Amino acid sequence: MGDFLTGVEGGLRIDWATMPTYNTVMALAAGAGLILVVALGRALFQGRRIVPDGWALAFAALGLLLTTTGLHMTLTWPLAAGGFPFDNIIFGEPSLVFGVLLLVASFYLWKRGDDLNGRERPVEHAAQVAGPVSVLIFGIGLASFGIAAAGWAFTLFAAPPQEPISGVFGAYPWLEATFISGLYVLVGIGAVLFPFALRALGGPLWTVIGIVWGIAGIAFLLFGALNYYTHIGLVINTM
Repeated sequence: MGDFLTGVEGGLRIDWATMPTYNTVMALAAGAGLILVVALGRALFQGRRIVPDGWALAFAALGLLLTTTGLHMTLTWPLAAGGFPFDNIIFGEPSLVFGVLLLVASFYLWKRGDDLNGRERPVEHAAQVAGPVSVLIFGIGLASFGIAAAGWAFTLFAAPPQEPISGVFGAYPWLEATFISGLYVLVGIGAVLFPFALRALGGPLWTVIGIVWGIAGIAFLLFGALNYYTHIGLVINTM
């Protein structure tokens, strides 16, 4: 860590030129993506007509953000000059997977989205289309459980005291670890249940998925927005 993180008069000094960080926009986009996935699913279950172009544009915008940042973070090893290489795994890879899923969903809605409006039970057609990719969704759900377990086991995600707001809880690293790991658990529950829910359309599994993804989406969105202030403060306090 000494290459980029040093103590200065009892404080913390970070060489930000060797420690890029952009999980702010990743959290924001991931949260918005989860919320929109739940909203689209709700619309299809209620049999409401959708405007495919609008959904395609929204998924494309979020997918592009998550794919580009997730791909760069995944392929840049280690991201933070050797200090926090686990960020590549925790933030980069899940963002990459979710981004690619949003992009392929955007492509489908752009090319074939009108098919959903022309069917008596559009949710059944959507379930058939999503069947093959549900294997990947199930896998990233299991990976989310692994990330959550690592967060608890190794007390990750704790903010340094130099970070505004979040740093107040730096003396209690288990607190932020529990919060972030809990969000990954929520995402994982929905992802693991997804393939099974495709076989029981309208069943209680869909309600569970909508709740856990909805809560996680709102939390990621708000947390990402908050981090625009806390991360700027951290940079200023450790320059």
